[in-house]
Amino acid sequence: MEIRKSERLTHLKYDIRGPVYEKALELESQGYKIISLNIGNPASFGFDAPDEIVHDVILNIRNAQGYADSRGLFAARKAVMHHTQNIGLPGITINDIYIGNGVSELIMLSMQALINEGDEVLIPSPDYPLWTASVAFCGGKPVHYVCDEAADWNPDLADMESKITPRTRAIVVINPNNPTGAVYDKAVLEGIARIAERHKLIVFSDEIYDRILYDGALHYPMARFVHDTLCITMGGLSKNYRAAGFRGGWLILSGARHRAKSYIEGLTLLASMRLCANVPTQYAIQTALGGYQSINDLVMPTGRLHKQIMLAYERMAAIPGVSCVKPKGALYIFPKLDLSQFRFNNDDQFVYDLLTDQKVLVVSGTGFNYIRNDHFRIVCLPTVDELNIALDRIEAFLESRRK
Repeated sequence: MEIRKSERLTHLKYDIRGPVYEKALELESQGYKIISLNIGNPASFGFDAPDEIVHDVILNIRNAQGYADSRGLFAARKAVMHHTQNIGLPGITINDIYIGNGVSELIMLSMQALINEGDEVLIPSPDYPLWTASVAFCGGKPVHYVCDEAADWNPDLADMESKITPRTRAIVVINPNNPTGAVYDKAVLEGIARIAERHKLIVFSDEIYDRILYDGALHYPMARFVHDTLCITMGGLSKNYRAAGFRGGWLILSGARHRAKSYIEGLTLLASMRLCANVPTQYAIQTALGGYQSINDLVMPTGRLHKQIMLAYERMAAIPGVSCVKPKGALYIFPKLDLSQFRFNNDDQFVYDLLTDQKVLVVSGTGFNYIRNDHFRIVCLPTVDELNIALDRIEAFLESRRK
């Protein structure tokens, strides 16, 4: 008898490393060189973690041989607490902070601690697909609210509130946004906070890109606006500090914590069951948050990240039949295809054919649970020269398929 996977996995997907990614691996095994623009992995494109972070991990490696407190090392949590004070979040204590093996683990822990079978969680469309998958894996129902492309991809508050039911438990916010590059307006964040408070919903705010901002864009921490319900903010080392492989993230509790004692007990229990987050990386957190913020150099107009993402945006927006909202943050652009102008039926076909024809790997918009099938995401981490080669191929492919 065949050994079957869990039924919980039947409808889950993670297209960033999905079937098209597997096809790319197959092509690589045949000797083809693939330009991979599918994963926001800074180290793969020459973005090294700052030397002082690496140095402190090495220096403290002997001290990292044993288990730590299940919430995390005191020094790491203290550094996150000081960070919250610097960004205007008063009243956060050491015990409001949990260290995890990246934000990905903390997303899963936070959903496992919350969801009963059939509970609903509001998630943006498009989203970072781990949020949708985590809710579904825990037996919940992901409900996607619309982010409006015509409004710089800000969430549609009316649509969000219209989808709240008696089973709704929480609202997820991803800001700065992956995959769209949006940085949400202050008024929109305030509106989300009021909706959450009105309906007694937890707010989960994924702010992993909070320092990756372009052209004067301002990031407002969601926790500033949530007072009468629980707010959970997540951040980490992966993007701002280019240390994705270190797997260092943190979760911050704020707002009406006194109304969530049972949930927080559950979160602590799950943190204890995995014993602790990896200890060597925790020695990097204090250095990262307290030292010189090298990301600022990369996102200024003369910086490498700024040059790359604006090049991709300008080149895609200049192609007839392609439009793109100018990114304000993060590492991606999310172009839209006018399918009436091209000889492919949807974004999945575009992505697959682009890979097999031009050996360029991107991710379809529907891979991010977007409601339309005419977008795709480009990771803008390669150098300008490398990015130009990839963009040349995308442009040539679109011309070859133009009606």
